[in-house]
Amino acid sequence: MSWFLSHTDQVWGLLGHHAALAALPLLIGVLMALPLGWLARRHRALYTPMVAGAGLLFTIPSLALFILMPLILGTGILDPTNVVVALSLYTLALMVRTVADALGSVPPQVTSAARAMGIGSLRRFLTVELPLATPAISAGMRVAAVSNVSIVSVAALIGVPQLGSLFTDGFNRTFVTEIVVGLVACIALALAFDAVIVAATRLVTPWTRRRAS
Repeated sequence: MSWFLSHTDQVWGLLGHHAALAALPLLIGVLMALPLGWLARRHRALYTPMVAGAGLLFTIPSLALFILMPLILGTGILDPTNVVVALSLYTLALMVRTVADALGSVPPQVTSAARAMGIGSLRRFLTVELPLATPAISAGMRVAAVSNVSIVSVAALIGVPQLGSLFTDGFNRTFVTEIVVGLVACIALALAFDAVIVAATRLVTPWTRRRAS
């Protein structure tokens, strides 16, 4: 505890870096997954190859992907862009199937009624299908958010500063306290992400609150 109190600025700084490196790819990945999931649901022939391809993408070890990114992007090995792009791909891999299945869970009579009212495909997706699929998509986002918080830590092995740096430094110095502080901070960050996603989902889907009450 005394070590934490004397290094609060360091821990908060690493926590801020960690949060940014986990949150930005989550947003990018979800934004990319929405149109791809919509295509996979709209064109059944695309569903299997897109979902299978996304699943294969997630099997690539994170450390290997972090190291490959500078070669692909032409960035420096310590550039945080490598982590953002890699985690965006992981988020995309997790969310494509989630979005497709969430859209598929929208009652067909609802979409049929919207179509009968003359609502076009894009407008129907944005105003009817996506709002109804939001709770299911949110559940996938919660999984992706926790996954991102965990995977970001691996980037400490290539020198990108974030909470994982406490793990590597604590291990190198055989200092368990530093590792425990990093672990607790990661758990707290994951819980905070989860709470924000749940709150945002309830905010944009008020009908679910009325149904629960």
